[in-house]
Amino acid sequence: MELAQDKIDLIEKIIKSDKKFANNEDLFDDFFNETCKRSFLIVKTVSSDVTLEAYLKKIATTSILNVLKSEGRLRRTRSGYMSTKEAPIETVAKQDSLDYSKIEVTYEPVDIQDTPEDLAIKKEILQKIVDTVYEIDTNSPDKNYLKLYDLRYEKGMTQKEIAEELNLSQSEVSKRLFKLMEKVKQAFN
Repeated sequence: MELAQDKIDLIEKIIKSDKKFANNEDLFDDFFNETCKRSFLIVKTVSSDVTLEAYLKKIATTSILNVLKSEGRLRRTRSGYMSTKEAPIETVAKQDSLDYSKIEVTYEPVDIQDTPEDLAIKKEILQKIVDTVYEIDTNSPDKNYLKLYDLRYEKGMTQKEIAEELNLSQSEVSKRLFKLMEKVKQAFN
């Protein structure tokens, strides 16, 4: 797999700016390799730098979540993902004797790096993707493209988890996701 240096630098920048990268710097190589593996085709086909960066951010986020889950540093909860070092508030509240030395309180950092222009571009790109996915889903309602998109890219579920959720084989999920990605790419070209 051969990527141009500017693409490698962009992927590295995106990974290091992700909020889950903090306190997990030791896994940078895993994050980088997973992101490169997942984005290789997109990097080669998308010509717009803005579109490419938006795609890479989403791919990097998903890759980081997958690596953290596989390393046992992240677990899925009803409200999203949580570090395995953190305790949910409802669990802490139920305990009679609390050992505060084992509880880690974390705060989500506020991201104010985006300029109004960046936000407008991101919103435009995301709207184009959403419109395209809705159109694809409308044309093929039996394929559940909208549900696939939501589970994979919004909720960050693996293909195996999606297959179990939709009662499909993992290979069928993979085929449908690939077709969906191809149709979205066609809409951008």
